[in-house]
Amino acid sequence: MSEFSAAEMMIVASARQLAGERVCFVGVGPPNIACNLAKRTAAPDIELLYEAGVFGAEPARLPLSIGDPTLVSGSLQVTNMYELFAYFLERGHVDVGFLGGAQIDRFGNLNTTVIGDYAKPKVRLPGSGGACEIAINAKKVFIIMPQSKRSFVDTIDFVTSPGHLGGERPKEWQGDGPTVVVTGLGVYGFDGATGEMTLESLHPGVTVEQVQQNTGWEMKVDPDVRETDPPTAEELRIIREELDPEGVYTR
Repeated sequence: MSEFSAAEMMIVASARQLAGERVCFVGVGPPNIACNLAKRTAAPDIELLYEAGVFGAEPARLPLSIGDPTLVSGSLQVTNMYELFAYFLERGHVDVGFLGGAQIDRFGNLNTTVIGDYAKPKVRLPGSGGACEIAINAKKVFIIMPQSKRSFVDTIDFVTSPGHLGGERPKEWQGDGPTVVVTGLGVYGFDGATGEMTLESLHPGVTVEQVQQNTGWEMKVDPDVRETDPPTAEELRIIREELDPEGVYTR
């Protein structure tokens, strides 16, 4: 199992970031696979929250949507959406919100609403769902998404989920905003003073030049940038045999 895809590397690196975390608000797709991989490896005590109103879920299979009944599998509590947001998220009980997006800028602001002008968009995207509330209220936000100049842009077309805005978040927001971004090329943190994204780790075989070629601005690079540890055979086995056997998100 020494060979792995960029999507598998992205999911494995994301799962490792969850080590030591306790409560994570997550959606379907790659974030869901990363969180369930973490529960089997780096973060066995993590509890997963899903927007539909499920706390402590252990999905029996890959969910098709946020309303898939499999999300109830092994759950500790099933409630309604209002109570999940009001009593868990907005009361400060969510340690990590796991988000993705169509566009992201240097400050971690995310767009999942439109590509192009809002009134006459080129593409109409799914919208926020609960992502805006998660971005504001979770103690920290992890972001997982593919990287290209189409997704890592200098100015996003619509701010759906605010990150560090122009470099500083309103003091009224209880969460610290994005702390980690993981792509198929590397792992990024954020400068504490400027709120700007910084390359901290390159995935095996990736160069700083490749990162710059796939970024719509001049990416800041940590002087001690390192290489991400490759996936282990066990991490790949769990992804391929248990979490995404059809390779819907990982091939």
